Amino acid sequence: MNDPVHERRTELLGAYVLNHLTGSELDAVQDHLDDCADCRATVAELAPTVRALAGANPDNVTVPSHLEDLVVRKVGAHRRRRTALLVAAAAVVLAGATWWYLRPTAPLEQVAISAAAPGVTAEAALVPHTWGVEIKLDGQGFAAGQTYQVSVTGTDGAEVSAGSFVGTGQNLMHCNLNSSLLRADASGFVVRDAAGAIALSSTFP
Repeated sequence: MNDPVHERRTELLGAYVLNHLTGSELDAVQDHLDDCADCRATVAELAPTVRALAGANPDNVTVPSHLEDLVVRKVGAHRRRRTALLVAAAAVVLAGATWWYLRPTAPLEQVAISAAAPGVTAEAALVPHTWGVEIKLDGQGFAAGQTYQVSVTGTDGAEVSAGSFVGTGQNLMHCNLNSSLLRADASGFVVRDAAGAIALSSTFP
């Protein structure tokens, strides 16, 4: 026998994990989760997908107009059968499809390496974001276990931190480094070793 109260609470789980509930609906779902192990398990299954979506870039969003209608039709066709399982599956499918359409699509801009310390080889590209510059650095020859500091250089000569990494010796490494300096204000980046010596530098075109 279907429990309409349980069914309603289950239908709200997707909005709950996305933090879209407020007021009485939020209180009702939280009270329900205290008493329902099945719904707690559903929330636990959806949480990793929601965390993965947090990194999607909303500046480059192209969501097909048919996506919402497709999910609604799928849910409506089977709504009276195994409601909890269906809603969880629909939420995962929707989240996965949303991640695909919201994935970052900002273009990579290849940048030249201006100078490198002996034994260091590297390639670099940057991604201009609305919040700053992301540097994608692939390299090897950085002393294993040594910490390197990375800074993006502004057009005014000032440097803004883009993070740090630990050298991997001759093993190829892949780093994503982020700076709050906007692309229009950035002229290059520099990598310094623990002693402050320049191990790598790049000038943006």
